[in-house]
Amino acid sequence: MDILNRVREYREEESRLRWEGTFGEYLEIVKERPHVAQSAHSRIYNMIKDKGLTEKNGRKTYHFFGNDIFGLEEAVERLVEEYFHPAAKRLDVRKRILLLMGPVSGGKSTLVNLLKRGLEEYSRTDAGAVYAIKGCPMHEDPLHLIPPHLRKEFQEEYGIRIEGSLSPLNTMRLEKEYGGRIEDVLVERIFFSEDKRVGIGTFSPSDPKSQDIADLTGSIDFSTIAEYGSESDPRAYRFDGELNKANRGMMEFQEILKSDEKFLWHLLSLTQEGNFKAGRFALISADEMIIAHSNETEYRSFIANKKNEALHSRIIVMPIPYNLRVSEEERIYEKMIKESDMADVHIAPHALRVAAIFSVLTRLKESKKQGIDLVKKMRLYDGESVEGYNQVDLEELQREHKDEGMSGIDPRYVINRISSAIIRKEVPSINALDVLRSLKDGLDQHPSISREDAEKYMNYIAVARKEYDDIAKNEVQKAFVYSYEESAKSLLDNYLDNVEAYCNKNKLRDPLTGEEMNPDEKLMRSIEEQIGISENAKKAFREEILIRLSAYARKGKRFDYNSHERLREAIQKKLFADLKDVVKITTTSQTPDENQLKKVNEVIARLIDEYGYNSTSANELLRYVGSLLNR
Repeated sequence: MDILNRVREYREEESRLRWEGTFGEYLEIVKERPHVAQSAHSRIYNMIKDKGLTEKNGRKTYHFFGNDIFGLEEAVERLVEEYFHPAAKRLDVRKRILLLMGPVSGGKSTLVNLLKRGLEEYSRTDAGAVYAIKGCPMHEDPLHLIPPHLRKEFQEEYGIRIEGSLSPLNTMRLEKEYGGRIEDVLVERIFFSEDKRVGIGTFSPSDPKSQDIADLTGSIDFSTIAEYGSESDPRAYRFDGELNKANRGMMEFQEILKSDEKFLWHLLSLTQEGNFKAGRFALISADEMIIAHSNETEYRSFIANKKNEALHSRIIVMPIPYNLRVSEEERIYEKMIKESDMADVHIAPHALRVAAIFSVLTRLKESKKQGIDLVKKMRLYDGESVEGYNQVDLEELQREHKDEGMSGIDPRYVINRISSAIIRKEVPSINALDVLRSLKDGLDQHPSISREDAEKYMNYIAVARKEYDDIAKNEVQKAFVYSYEESAKSLLDNYLDNVEAYCNKNKLRDPLTGEEMNPDEKLMRSIEEQIGISENAKKAFREEILIRLSAYARKGKRFDYNSHERLREAIQKKLFADLKDVVKITTTSQTPDENQLKKVNEVIARLIDEYGYNSTSANELLRYVGSLLNR
C-alpha cells in the first residue's frame, strides 16, 4: 500500500464531499432528502440500524457492534431498543442522560468509542450527511433560521419539525452580515470529528476546585471586549465548551458521578429542554446525546444522596455487565492480543479458553435450581447442550440473578497475566498451563481481590485445570486415532445396530458368514461404562437412544456422532481407552523405539497441521497428557 497515495485519495474524497451554498439552496436539499434534518438521536439510531442486524432465537444482534463488543448482545439490544430507538422517534427518553453502568473493563468505554468513530464515518455518507450554518462554532442547524411563527407551515410542507432557537451569535450575524435575509445565509456540510471538535465532545472531571464550568459551556474572550464593548456581545464569547462543540452529535461525560454538582445541573436543562445557559445570553439550544458511564458503587452512592433526586429522573441507567459466555470471552482476549505487541507470540490452542473458563466462573452466581452447578451453568450460557436441560431452563437461570456479571475478574487482569506468562517463560510460545499458573500467581497481587474471593478463585482455577485436562486428553486422542471421525462413526454405527436389536429383541446378522447372532452385550457395556451407565440403567439409556434415533428418522435427519452428547462422550472415551496404553508408552518412554518415535512424530505433525499447535506446544501437550495417563 502506498500510504501517500491513500492519504491523497482520502483528501480528494473529502474535498468531493464538501458542499457550500445558501440557505435557499440548502432547503432544496432538505426537500429532496429530509433525513439531513434529522435529530442527533435519530442519526445515531439510523447509523446503528443501517449496519444491519441478525435475529436468532428471538435475540437481535446489531452488526454495528459485532466485531468489537462480545457476549453483550442482550445488553446492546436493550440499549438500542429501549433508548436509541424511542429517542429517535422523539419520545421522552431522548430527554434523559444515558448512563452506562457496569464493572471496570466491561466494555462501556469501548461501546462509547464505537459510537464516536461510527458517527465520524457516518457523517461522510449520504445517509448521515450533516449541514450547519457556516462559520458557527456550534455547527448550528440551519433550520433554526426559520422564524418561530412560520415553523408550523414549514412542517406541513416539508414534514420536518423544527426544535430549538437561533443562537445569540447567529442572531447577531443574521442582522449584521446578512441584513436579516435568511435565504442568503451560507450553509456548509460538516464532518464529525472528535479530534477537530466537530459534533463530538468529551468531558472528563478533574479537581472541582480548579475545573471551570467554561469547560462545558464556553467562556468570555476578554481580549475582544475592548473591540465589541460588552461582555454580553456574543462575538466576545468563546463557544468552545464541550456542550457547544458536541452540538448535532454526542458528548461523552466520563465518570459523570465523580463530577461536581455545578457541572451536573447544567445537564438538567439541556436534557429536559434542549438548551443550556452560557454567559450573559439567553438559553442556547443544543441537539446532542449525552452519554455517561460509571461503576455500580458510585451509582449506588449517587442515588443514596437525596440532593441528587432531580437528576435521578433524568438519567436512564443501562447495565453493561461482564460477558458470561466462554466462547465470546475468548474473542475478547484474541482481540486484545491482536492489538498488542504480543500478536507474534504463539498461544497454544485452548490457552485462552481455560482463561475464559476461569473468568466466566468468577462472574457467575450459584443457582438455586437443583442439579445445576457452575460448570453446567457456564456450558448452558455458552450455548452448549447439557443433558436434561433445555432453553426454558436457560431462561430461568438468566432471570435468577439480575446482577449476575456485575462482579468478577475483568479481561484486563487476564491479559496482564498472559503478558506476565510470556515474559516469565522467555519462549515465544505459551500454553494453557502457563496461563493458569500465571492467573494463580497474580491473585495475591490484585488489589481489589479479598482473601475470601482469592480462595474461591483458586477453586475456579482448579476447575479450569480439570476442564483443560479433558480437552488435552481429547486433543491427543484425536491426533493419535488415524481418521478419528471415521473410527468414531464406525464404532457408533456398530453400537446403534446392537442397541436397536437389543430394544426390539431381534438378532443381528454377521456381515461375513450371514449367521444370526445376539446383540453384542460386551461391546455395548464397554461404551456405556465410559460414562457411568450402571447395569440397572443400561436398558433405559438404550431405549432413550432408540427414541432419539426414531425422532431423527421421522424428521428425515441423520443421527450422527454429535446427535447425543453423552453418547458422543462415551464413544470418545471408549476410543481413547483402547488407545491409552499406546499413548502412555509413546509419550513417556525415555528411549522410544523406531515405531514409537515414528508415531510421536506423526502425532506432532497432525497437531501442528490440523490443530494449530507449533512444535514447542505440541511436544508440551504430549508430555502433559502422558503424565496425566500415568497418574
